[in-house]
Amino acid sequence: MPDSVTSVAGKPALLLGAYDLAPFGYQVEEFFLGGSATRYALASPPTSDGLWSAAPAGSAAYETRLVVVRPSDAAAFNGTVLVEWLNVTSGQDMPVEWMVAHREILRRGYAYVAVSAQEVGVEGGASVMGMGVPLKQTDPARYGSLCHPGDAFAYDIFAQAGAALKAARASGMVGPLKPQRVVAMGESQSAGFLTSYLNAVDRLTPVYDGFFIHSRFGSAAALDGVRLEGADLLPEVRFRPDLRTPVLALITETDLLGARLPGYWLARQPNDRHLRVWELAGAAHADGYFLAGAFTDSGALSAERLAALFWPAQAVPGGPLAKPYNPGVPHHYVAEAAIVALDQWLRTGRPPASTPRIDLTEPAEAGAKPSLQTDARGIASGGIRTPWTDVPTMRLSGAGNSGSTVGHLVGVGEPFDKATLATLYPGGKDDYLRRFGVALDQAIAAGHLLAEDRSEILAVAAINYDKAPLSEGGARSRGRP
Repeated sequence: MPDSVTSVAGKPALLLGAYDLAPFGYQVEEFFLGGSATRYALASPPTSDGLWSAAPAGSAAYETRLVVVRPSDAAAFNGTVLVEWLNVTSGQDMPVEWMVAHREILRRGYAYVAVSAQEVGVEGGASVMGMGVPLKQTDPARYGSLCHPGDAFAYDIFAQAGAALKAARASGMVGPLKPQRVVAMGESQSAGFLTSYLNAVDRLTPVYDGFFIHSRFGSAAALDGVRLEGADLLPEVRFRPDLRTPVLALITETDLLGARLPGYWLARQPNDRHLRVWELAGAAHADGYFLAGAFTDSGALSAERLAALFWPAQAVPGGPLAKPYNPGVPHHYVAEAAIVALDQWLRTGRPPASTPRIDLTEPAEAGAKPSLQTDARGIASGGIRTPWTDVPTMRLSGAGNSGSTVGHLVGVGEPFDKATLATLYPGGKDDYLRRFGVALDQAIAAGHLLAEDRSEILAVAAINYDKAPLSEGGARSRGRP
């Protein structure tokens, strides 16, 4: 537990969106947590099986911040607190899980907590993208007192945040809410740290009731706070086989194949009583919805506005791309369903059904990575299926793009031209929508999409069907309409 929890008045520095949360019955508060954090060391070098043995190896003073987004009315709270390990790849705190799934969080009455767990988000330092502003530079007057001793202490800082939320009445961080389940979540770099947290720390400090591990690659983070990267370090780290609590991992095509970091294919393992892995076909690590749509999508946008957000463009804030990016339609909606599936697992004790893996080709030679098995249209086979992959109007992939600082992460979204659509759907738009609706209902029945999103998904599909270019490649010059 932290030694101190202090409420901080005013608006926190966190990109939650360009919309007011009050009409949704939510409020935003910020707290500073302080105390002494423990760092851990492994008794022996890490192994690929995840069976790591760790012990405390020192302590240091810290003060960090949490942002709490919660229902104002306790009666609207569903009992589950989602705690995100904020992503710092951009050089600042980014609430990636919130951006991808905030509509479901607001719709179903979750409380959401963002934790500044890593040093870069608080103090600054090296970042993969060479940009960003840490909290102490963003607002020195507000955040100048914060102190992060380094990422070796991030694991315990995150554990203490969860413990304080479980002791909600003592900490006061969630007001009158009474948490029944506290779930850890993190994407990309944060997922790598949470993988190591599960393997080394979770059994020493059993705090969280479940884990949503989103878009991890094959490797993990070291307990000293250094990413496990490089030829001399482990390219694959599996989840330990004796997990304490339910873990649901959502893996995109990009994550599976790898992008600078080794791919998750190296770390694949069977599902077990505490592990479910969802490999999502047609999804990219960082897509158009995350990069350009989530910030404005409050859940109240018209179908026309959403259809525009879910149309691929060929540029991102970091510069132009070689191909249009993956717009992120399946990723956004399936991520929402994954959170619901994990929550139901915790409530009922019944895990979601196991799902097939994405189909891969065998590597051509030792040391090479595999490739996706695809159909004639370039869409991956296997994995979680959605109407966007099974009744397609564009090629969606998590691989094959370049350009910009994030080109290797954004995948590809290449709309089919009108002639291709006429071949696929001889009965025209009505034929397409009928087939799309059947595939949509199958995905909802499987628990991979949510019934609440059905009408919206159909409306967007109908609008974007009409945007097909006249000829192959014609969409590339159009960008977002």
